[in-house]
Amino acid sequence: MSAILTIPLRIPVLFLFLLTAIAGASASIPAAGPREELIVTTTWLRDHLKDPNLVLLHVGDPAEYKAKHLPGAQFVELMDISAPMDHSPNADPKVLSLELPDPAALRDRLVKLGISNTSTIVVYYGSTWYSPTTRVIFTLNFAGLGAQTKLLDGGMRAWVAAELPTTTEVPTVKPGTLAPLKTIDSVVDAAFIQSKKPGTVVIDARDKVFYDGVQSGGDRNGPPLLGHIPGAASIPFGDVFDDKGFVEPAATLAELFKQAGVKPGDEVIAYCHVGQQATAVVFAARTLGYKVRLYDGSMNDWSLRGLPVQKER
Repeated sequence: MSAILTIPLRIPVLFLFLLTAIAGASASIPAAGPREELIVTTTWLRDHLKDPNLVLLHVGDPAEYKAKHLPGAQFVELMDISAPMDHSPNADPKVLSLELPDPAALRDRLVKLGISNTSTIVVYYGSTWYSPTTRVIFTLNFAGLGAQTKLLDGGMRAWVAAELPTTTEVPTVKPGTLAPLKTIDSVVDAAFIQSKKPGTVVIDARDKVFYDGVQSGGDRNGPPLLGHIPGAASIPFGDVFDDKGFVEPAATLAELFKQAGVKPGDEVIAYCHVGQQATAVVFAARTLGYKVRLYDGSMNDWSLRGLPVQKER
């Protein structure tokens, strides 16, 4: 009798043990958050380098790309995916630099890069080309491709340090198949900044000397006004990356935004000189799950409008 009775007792105990073990194993695997969706490691890219849907984009100096780059990587410049610019002496000085192109024109350019609706796009920087790279990522996000666009953490330096293969071969690119773009609301203008509502925090991504009004950033339209947009806080774009070119840990980034006055649930609006450096702050905010938009045109646009500025004393 005792042997017969022990069988039904042991089965539920063993079943509960297995359930507990499975639950414990699941709990030990962290859920993927925004950072994990936006940043990949050299190990991840090494393992996915031959994926048929991978599009790999190199941002940096053309000579550097020519000397060596990641296998299969294409060279991309900001002008390739920006609105056309007139650089002639008679160009209209009120035309802003580095603006987003018309969605139809942007789609055509992305197709030429081999980008399709099913692509996984990995963008990386050569040397220290951090903000041009995040501007490319920002543009892809604007195009509605943000969920499939990743940054290679550490860029080219990390890849070389890991002793992974490089090449001088320029890939032959097959045009992609891309539906008409469904652009996202990722840009604000000066009027939005002037009428911003509670829960909106404006961040100046320029170096502190520009934020403080010690130095003026020059551009094709002449030097902008000294100082920053009234009420804006400061997170210099370089603070997003460490000295080896890796994105700072989530806790470090969270502290930067906290010190700038950003609270959970706030919307972040970032700006810089013309709309490039601020995209590093935009990217950092996205990794933390903040709603974030870019004041495209930034201080270039603000200065042309003659709007007020504030200096730190």
